[in-house]
Amino acid sequence: MLIKRRTFIQTGSLATASLLLPRFLKAFEGGYTVPPGNKVVVVLQLSGGNDGLNTVIPIRNDVYYKLRPQLGITKDKALQLTDEVGLHPALTGFKSLYDEGNLGIMNNVGYPNPDRSHFRSMDIWHSASKSDEYWHQGWVGRYLDAQCNGCDKPTQAIEIDDVLSLALKGKGNNGIAVKDPRRLYGTSNEKFFKEVMKQHQQAQEEQPVDYLYKTMAQTLSSADYIFKQSKLHPTSATYPKTDLGNNLKTIASLIFSEINTKVYYVSLGSFDTHVGQDDRQSKLFKDMNDAVLTFTNDLKANNRFNDVLLFTFSEFGRRVAQNASNGTDHGTANNMFFISGGLQQKGLINAMPDLGNLQDGDLQHSVDFKNVYATVLNKWLDADDVTILGRKYDKMSFI
Repeated sequence: MLIKRRTFIQTGSLATASLLLPRFLKAFEGGYTVPPGNKVVVVLQLSGGNDGLNTVIPIRNDVYYKLRPQLGITKDKALQLTDEVGLHPALTGFKSLYDEGNLGIMNNVGYPNPDRSHFRSMDIWHSASKSDEYWHQGWVGRYLDAQCNGCDKPTQAIEIDDVLSLALKGKGNNGIAVKDPRRLYGTSNEKFFKEVMKQHQQAQEEQPVDYLYKTMAQTLSSADYIFKQSKLHPTSATYPKTDLGNNLKTIASLIFSEINTKVYYVSLGSFDTHVGQDDRQSKLFKDMNDAVLTFTNDLKANNRFNDVLLFTFSEFGRRVAQNASNGTDHGTANNMFFISGGLQQKGLINAMPDLGNLQDGDLQHSVDFKNVYATVLNKWLDADDVTILGRKYDKMSFI
C-alpha cells in the first residue's frame, strides 16, 4: 500500500529537503569536478538590520557622537583604518584583512524608497526588485534558471540552513537548503524511506502525490552524492564551535572537494538591536569575526582565496540617532563588506555617509544594491546579469 500524502509530509527533514532539491542536481552524479580557478560566491546575510554606523565608524565626526552620546564608539576603542574611519573593536580579523588588501568596504548601499519592515526589505534584497514590485523568485534562483537551462554541466547554489530563502528560489530551478550533508545522508538512508520508494516503484497507477516520490528519489541519490563529495577533501582547520563557524566549515569542505557549486548562502543574526545594542552587536561580531577569519585563512592555505568572493549585506541599517533604550531603530542605507584575494578595489571603496545630509533622520543611499548584484553576476559568475535582474544596472569596479 502506498503511503498517504499526509504521512509522507510528516516524515520531516527528508521531505523538506527533497522539495528544495533542484532538478538538475542529478547531473552531478557523473563525477564532474570543478577545474582550478572556479569562481565561488559566499553570501553572508546579517539578518535583522545591522547598525552600519557602529560597524564602519566615522571616528572624527561630531554629528555621530552628538546623536549617539552613549552608543558612539570612541576613536581610542575603534580599530583605526584611516584618520577618519575605524572598525568595530570586535572585528580584529576584518582589520587584518583590510591591512592585507583583501577587504573592501562599500558605504551607503540601499535602494530608492526604502522600506523599514524586516520582511519586506529582506524580500526586496532577496528578489532584487524595486520597492514597489513584488517578485516571487530570488536573484540567485533566477541565476540558476538562466545558467542551468539545457546545459550539460549545470551549476547549483546551496544554503547552509534548514529552510530555503527566497533568494535561492527560481521559476524552474531552486537551490538546496542543507544544514549538514552527513545528517541529510543519514536520513536519506533510513529503512523507512527505502521501503517507501520500493512500494512506490511496485505500484502501476499514477498517484496524485507522484511528484513527491519523484523528488524523494532524487533526494536519495543526490544526498548520497553531496555527502560523499564533501568527504573527498574535508578541511583540517579548527573552526569556532558556533553556528557560523560550523556553517563556514561545511562550505570550506565543499569548496575543497570541488563540488560544482557556485553560490553558498549563510546567515547570522539577529542584529535587530532596539535595546542594549553594545553587548548584542559585540557578541555577534565576535562570532562573525572569528568564523570569517578562520574561513579566509583556510582558503589561503588551500590556494582558493583568489577564487572565492565573500560579501555581507543586511536588509537595512539603523537610524543615526540612538533611542532611549541604548539601541537603534530601523533605518535605511548601510555598508557591505567584500572579502577576497581577487578584489580590484580594496579598503574604503567609496565615501563615508554624509551625516549632515540626512532624510528624516536616516542615511541616504548612494549605491543601489542591484548594481552590486549585477557586478557579481557579470564579472565574477560570468552570467547574463540583465536577463537575471530584468534590467540593466551599472557595473562597478570592486572586482
